[in-house]
Amino acid sequence: MASPSSGKSSSSSSRTSGRAPKVAYQCSDCGWETGKWVGRCGECQAWGTVVERSAPRSRVQAGPVTAPARPIGEVPIEDSQSRSSGVPELDRVLGGGLVPGAAILLAGEPGVGKSTLLLEVAAQTARLRHRVLYVTGEESAAQVRMRADRTGGIFPELFLAAETDLGAVLGHVEEVKPTLLVIDSVQTISAGDVDGVPGGVTQVKEVSAALIRMAKLRNITLVIIGHVTKDGSIAGPRVLEHLVDVVLQFEGERTSRLRMVRAVKNRYGPVDEVGCFDLSATGIVAITDPTGLFLDARHGPVPGTCVAVSMEGRRPLLSEVQALVTHSPNERPRRTCSGVDNARVALILAVLQQHAGIRLHAHDVFVSSVGGARLTEPSNDAAIALAIVSAYLGRPLGRDIVAIGELGLSGELRRVRDLGARLAEAGRMGFRQAFMPAESPATAGQSKVLDGLRVVEVDHVRRALDLLGLQREDPSSRGDAGRPFTLH
Repeated sequence: MASPSSGKSSSSSSRTSGRAPKVAYQCSDCGWETGKWVGRCGECQAWGTVVERSAPRSRVQAGPVTAPARPIGEVPIEDSQSRSSGVPELDRVLGGGLVPGAAILLAGEPGVGKSTLLLEVAAQTARLRHRVLYVTGEESAAQVRMRADRTGGIFPELFLAAETDLGAVLGHVEEVKPTLLVIDSVQTISAGDVDGVPGGVTQVKEVSAALIRMAKLRNITLVIIGHVTKDGSIAGPRVLEHLVDVVLQFEGERTSRLRMVRAVKNRYGPVDEVGCFDLSATGIVAITDPTGLFLDARHGPVPGTCVAVSMEGRRPLLSEVQALVTHSPNERPRRTCSGVDNARVALILAVLQQHAGIRLHAHDVFVSSVGGARLTEPSNDAAIALAIVSAYLGRPLGRDIVAIGELGLSGELRRVRDLGARLAEAGRMGFRQAFMPAESPATAGQSKVLDGLRVVEVDHVRRALDLLGLQREDPSSRGDAGRPFTLH
């Protein structure tokens, strides 16, 4: 361990010989830097990990090149054509499939199914007679073999190795010569000549750089599993996300079988695509048509429900919103949300009270989405507002009604993107009536039929309530309570 006195002596000796090199101190665990020596790291609070690091002066000189430069039009592209991974939903997110020489980072919370997904990708790639090397640092080879037996992933071209040393991993690559290399996970691999503990900033940075460099030179598709922190961000240095070509986020609720893969960064395709998967005890299965997962299978209308159409990437998904409004005995009513944004619900309640006469200041309001869907898009405001009013009045909406639109602070309904795709998906799923924002004040209240779907243009939330017959009097005084609403 370096001491303050040793740092001062080294600085004085170097000052006599010439300009002193820049001396800094860095934590060997997390990479935190400071200008003076301290006994405890100011970032990870570890003791005795701050050591002296001297930045040596070096001169960059011309060296040998690996290949001569050539005009860009003469560079061959045949070796970089993407090939299918065998999992259609992953190909959709990647923009066509696995690209040779590409480095892909898959991040997600523990237990979400990252290893299961990549084992399925490895098995399907091996089934297509492409050699695959799966390196596991978190499990034993026998444990991975048991999971492969359960999911039907035993193929001759799938090789398995349990290693935690970078040199051993590179040795396996030399011997197997795979076209796809899976590292599970990068936080468990360490290099012996690099300071720090496995999973630390320095180790993750150096190990990832070595693996990516090897993949580029040998034209191997590299897939790395990365951990996430408590706040959901990718663990390790931020530079890791800049080194790789593709960053995929694997997410899903523990109480739901649905899993989604989102492309956060993609040099080979779009970043607004989403892949859907069903995770069960028998493995993970791609869901090519997930739009009906978030719709309740009940028959007959129920008060407090409305169907929204949200966009997950380029894919429209129909989700059911449920609301419950009860009289509150408390001075401060409760506002509880699940699957929807609390701030958006608070905004909708304020707009309903101010511009639609729906007085909910003495009522508890509960809003939830069905099936574990996360409705964060502003286009779901109209459906949430109608579900809340339906629950407040105790009258159900028709089962064949969808609502699309963002709610403004003055009560107006604002247009959202991809209205055509949303309406087409609602019609395909059997819905017959839809509310959407009006193109102009002149078209407000007008309706038209598009492919069997009756579309009503609405410019204000009050007009939507009037068209549905949602009067704002006390629900106990209504003689038709319990009868579903239909468009007039």
